[in-house]
Amino acid sequence: MAIVVVLAGSYLGYQQLSDKGCTGSIRLTVAATGEVAPAVDQVAQRWVQEGANVDGTCVAIAVDEVDSATMAAAVAGEHKVTLAGVGTAPEAVKVPDVWVPDSSTWILRLKSEAPGFVPSDSKPIAQSPIVVAMPEPVAKQVGWPKKKLGWKELLGLMVNSTSLNAGIADPTRDSAGLAGLLALGQAAGVGEKAQGTKVKAIQSLASGASALRDELIGRFPRSVDPNEIGDALSAAPVSEEDVVSFNSAKPPVLLVALYLDPSPMALDYPYAVMPEVDLQKQKAAAGLRAQLASATFKNALGAAGLRSPDGSFGAGFSRPLGAPDASPGVNNSVGGGSGDNGGKAASGLDASALSQVIGSWTAIKQPGRVLAVFDVSGSMNTKVPTAGNQSRAAVTRKAAAAGLQMFGEKWAVGVWLFSTEMNGKKPWKQIVPISPLTTSRDKVAGSISQIVPKEDGNTGLYDTVLDAYIEVKKSWQPGRVNSVILFTDGKNENADGITLQKLLAELKKQTDPTKPIRLVIIGIGDQVSESELQTIVKATPAGGVFVTKDPAKMSAIFVEAIGRRTGASGG
Repeated sequence: MAIVVVLAGSYLGYQQLSDKGCTGSIRLTVAATGEVAPAVDQVAQRWVQEGANVDGTCVAIAVDEVDSATMAAAVAGEHKVTLAGVGTAPEAVKVPDVWVPDSSTWILRLKSEAPGFVPSDSKPIAQSPIVVAMPEPVAKQVGWPKKKLGWKELLGLMVNSTSLNAGIADPTRDSAGLAGLLALGQAAGVGEKAQGTKVKAIQSLASGASALRDELIGRFPRSVDPNEIGDALSAAPVSEEDVVSFNSAKPPVLLVALYLDPSPMALDYPYAVMPEVDLQKQKAAAGLRAQLASATFKNALGAAGLRSPDGSFGAGFSRPLGAPDASPGVNNSVGGGSGDNGGKAASGLDASALSQVIGSWTAIKQPGRVLAVFDVSGSMNTKVPTAGNQSRAAVTRKAAAAGLQMFGEKWAVGVWLFSTEMNGKKPWKQIVPISPLTTSRDKVAGSISQIVPKEDGNTGLYDTVLDAYIEVKKSWQPGRVNSVILFTDGKNENADGITLQKLLAELKKQTDPTKPIRLVIIGIGDQVSESELQTIVKATPAGGVFVTKDPAKMSAIFVEAIGRRTGASGG
C-alpha cells in the first residue's frame, strides 16, 4: 500500500508539472541574509507553484537564511583568501548559486582579495538606509526633532561629551558598522588634526564595540528608569530595518532613527549570481530576479521593514518617527566592475576606501605585531611635487607618524632602516626591536626622525626582506597578526647581496603554515618594479603589494595595506 501511495503521489506530482508545461528539475540554491530571506523565499515559492521553468525544465528553489559575514567567509575560503575579521566559515556552509548579502561592500571586499571572484548581476533588490539609533529621551536631549543633526555634530558629541555612550557593531563583520565608521571618518576631514579626531573617535567606539549587531541593539535601554537610560547604549549606526524591528515589539523606550547628513551608503542587498553557476541555473536565477521586481515582493519587503531599491516602500512598512517618504535610490557596479578597484558600492565607494577604514579599525582594535622597514636609499631624497616638494623621506616620516598614532596598545612594533652597507655589509640596521607599544611608544615615535636618506646609498632589498621575515618568525606570537611592512621607492641594487632566486627559495623554506606571517611591500613612486615585488610576495602564503605612484598618498595606502589580507596595486 505504501508503494502504491508513493507511486500515486509521484504520478500526481508529475501530472501537475506536466500541466504547468515543464518536466525535470533545475535546483537553484539561494543564500540570503536574515531580514530579506523570508521575502525572497515567499516570492520564489510562489513562482515555483505557478510553473517556474527554463526552456521547459522545471525550476525548484531553496532559499536559506545565512549571515552575510558567514557566507563571505565561505566564499573567501573557496577562493583561498581571507577577509579581515570574518574568520573561517563552518564546513556545513556551502556557497550557493545566488547570494544576497546585506551590502555590496561584501562583494567589493571579496573582489579586492580574490580577483577570480566575479559574480554577475549584483544589482540591489532592496535597501535599508543607515541611521543613527537613539533612545527617544536621548534624542530629545540633542535637539530632536527640531534640530537636524549631521555626522560632524555626532562626531563632536562622541569626542567631547561624557554623557553620550556611542557604540558600533564590528565593522569588519557588520555592514551597518562599516557604513557608520566611513561616515564618521569622512566627517572628520583630512589633515593632522582631523586624523587625531578620527583616531579618538575610533578608539572610543572600539573600547565597547559589539561583535554582532543583534548584540549591539540589545544594549539599548529596556526600562524608563533614568539611571538605566543613562548607563545604556545611547547612539549607534544601524539600519532603518533594525529600528523598525526593535520598535515593533513596543518596548518601554522607543528608538528614534536619525537620518544624518550626508547620507551614508545604505544596505543595498545585491543579487549576486556566483561565477561557477552553469547556463541553465543562470537562466533560472534571471527568472527569479524578474520576480523580485514585482509588487508582491515590494509588499513583502515592506512587511519586513525594508524598502525597494528606489527608496519607496510597500504595504505594511512601519515607518520610524521622522523617516522620509523615500530615501535616495541605490545602484552599484560591483557585478562587472572596472579598473583596479573592481567596481563600486551603492554610494560610489570603492574597495580601496573600504580597506582604509577597515585598516584603521584593525590597527586600533585588533592585536598585532609588525616590523616596519623603511627605505633610506639616496633616491628617497627625490622631491614630491604633490606634497609641496618635500622629499620622499619626509613624506614617509609623516605617514609613519600617522600610522603609529593609529596603532593601539595591543600592538608591538619594531623599526628597521635599509639601504646598502648600513651595518658593515648588512643593508639594514635595527633602530627599535619589536616591542609592546605600552612601553616603547615614545622610542618608536623617536625612531621616525631617523628615516633620513643615505647619500649614494643603493637599495639592498632582497637581503632585507629575507632577514626581516626571519626576524618576525623568530618572535612569532599566536593570536596576533604577525607581519612585515616594508616601504621602498626602488628595486634591488646590491651587488654584494643575494639573488632573487636565492631570496624566493629561502622564503619558501622559511614558510611555516602554523606560523603565518604577512609580508606587505608598499612601493613608493614610479621607480619601483611592481612585477619584482609581486614575485617576492607570492613566495609567501599571505601578504600583498601596494604601489602608489604619488608618494603623497602613502598614508592612505598604509592603512589600506593593514585592512586587506592580500594586496593590490594603487594609483
